[in-house]
Amino acid sequence: MKLTSRALRLINNKDTRLRLALALGFTEQWVIKLIDDNKDNGPLTTAKALQVIKGETKLTDTEILIEEPIRA
Repeated sequence: MKLTSRALRLINNKDTRLRLALALGFTEQWVIKLIDDNKDNGPLTTAKALQVIKGETKLTDTEILIEEPIRA
């Protein structure tokens, strides 16, 4: 799973990046890199990160996450 473009847009501000960094034990610079990369099943899709994202953006799980198709 990855974050939707809407979720990425809404979390890419200093306050939310700092809250994510604190919750995940990362630096703000690392969170910026995670947002830019938006890797499949990355740290921003963990339960703790989703809790912060939901609290900051008021988005639902389906508005935050998109499933990547499984390649055979």
